[in-house]
Amino acid sequence: MYIIDRFEADWAVLEGPGQATFNLPRSLLPKNARPGDVLTIDIRIDEAATKERREKSRRLLDDFFDE
Repeated sequence: MYIIDRFEADWAVLEGPGQATFNLPRSLLPKNARPGDVLTIDIRIDEAATKERREKSRRLLDDFFDE
């Protein structure tokens, strides 16, 4: 659970567990978010995108070392 403490320009200052704070770009919040609102944050790994990036990196390295 995170609470919007305040906005500072394009940033939202969030207060989390233990009163730890961090800044999040305001553009990532819902348009109607206001100070005092409680947020939940769900962070997940995009398996498909991760696999694609790894394969691309591997191909670039292969191309580099094959020259």
